[in-house]
Amino acid sequence: MAPALKALADPLRLRMLSMLAASPTGEACACDLAELADVSQPTVSHHLKVLRDAGVVASERRGTWVHYRVEPGMRPVVAALVDGLRAARVDADPSWSRGQGDRELVDVDAKLSHVARRIADATADLSGDAVLRIVRESYASLARSSRISSHLLVLTERFARQRIADVLRDRTAGVPHVLFVCVQNAGRSQLAAALVEQRSGGAVVARSAGSMPAAEVHPEVRSLIDELGVDGDPFPKPLTDDAVRAADVVVTMGCGDVCPIIPGVRYEDWQVGDPALASPDGVRAIRDDIARRVDRLLAELSPAS
Repeated sequence: MAPALKALADPLRLRMLSMLAASPTGEACACDLAELADVSQPTVSHHLKVLRDAGVVASERRGTWVHYRVEPGMRPVVAALVDGLRAARVDADPSWSRGQGDRELVDVDAKLSHVARRIADATADLSGDAVLRIVRESYASLARSSRISSHLLVLTERFARQRIADVLRDRTAGVPHVLFVCVQNAGRSQLAAALVEQRSGGAVVARSAGSMPAAEVHPEVRSLIDELGVDGDPFPKPLTDDAVRAADVVVTMGCGDVCPIIPGVRYEDWQVGDPALASPDGVRAIRDDIARRVDRLLAELSPAS
C-alpha cells in the first residue's frame, strides 16, 4: 500500500481520483481532468502517470485522448480515502470543510456548457439549447442542497442525463418505469429504487426523488444499498414533472400531496418507517418491509423478473 499512498499524497491527484470515482461512466478523459486546476497539460499527464505507475488507475487511448479509470482492486481504498477520511476530518472539526474543498466553482457556466455539449453529441432528439437548459436547471436544483461543490458538476451530468431520458421516454414502449418519492430522497425512496434495480434485473426501471432533497443519503441506507451490489452512487435528487410523466407507477412514501397528477400514471402510497428516525436494526426492518412491497409490485409489472 505504501507506493499507492505515496502517489495519493498530493491535492491535485486526490481531486483527480475523486472525479474518477464519482464519474457516471466510471472514467474520465484527460481533457476533463485537466479542468480541475489551472495547470498545463504536461503537468496533468505527469500526475496521471504517477497514479498509473502506482497501480491506482488504468488508462486507455481512444483517438486523440487517453481515458482513465480507477483500478478495480483500488476502489475500496479510494472510497475510504475520498469519503471516509474526509468525513472523519469534518466530524472532528466541522469548520474545516469551509474553504478547504467546498469553494465556489470558477467559471461554472463554461463548465456547464462543456457538459451540455458532451450530452448533446449523444442526444439526437433534443436541440443543443434544450440540453443546455436542462443541464443548467439540474445544476441549480442540486446546488440548493449540495454540500460538496467539487462533485457538483459530476452529479449534474448524471441528473441531467436521467432527466433527458425521462423527457424522451415513450410510455407506450419499453420496460415499465417506477418513481419513488419521499421528502428528502435520502432513505426510503433510495432503498426502494435500489431494490427494484437489484430484483428486477433491468426488467423495470426505477427512479427516486425528493420533495425537499437532503444534502446526502442517510449513512445507514447507503451501507444497505452497497450490500445490494447495484451499480452507481446514490445521491438525493429533486422531484421533476418530467420524472412523473415518464413513470408508469409513482409510489409516494410520506411526502404528502406533492406529486403532480398526470393522466395515465398509477399512484400508490406506501406507509413505511423513516430510516432517519430508526436504529440500525430498525433501518434493516424498514428495508425488509420495502423489499416485500417491491416484490409485490414487480410481480404485477414484470412477472418474469
